[in-house]
Amino acid sequence: MNIAKNMEFIFLAAVALVGATGFATAAAPLKASAPAAVVAKADVAAMPVVTVKAKRLTAAEKAAL
Repeated sequence: MNIAKNMEFIFLAAVALVGATGFATAAAPLKASAPAAVVAKADVAAMPVVTVKAKRLTAAEKAAL
């Protein structure tokens, strides 16, 4: 049996197996209910703002670096 000649069949069989497994487990009910999600919102007025002020380097200063 040459695997290279049958690669398409092997791929389709794997896809069918994964699809069947997905459908079989999709309807399974959860054993424990998930905890409620906690939503945290930032206070817009208290958000810190950082302002950076600096001068540009001249060509001579860049060359010195």
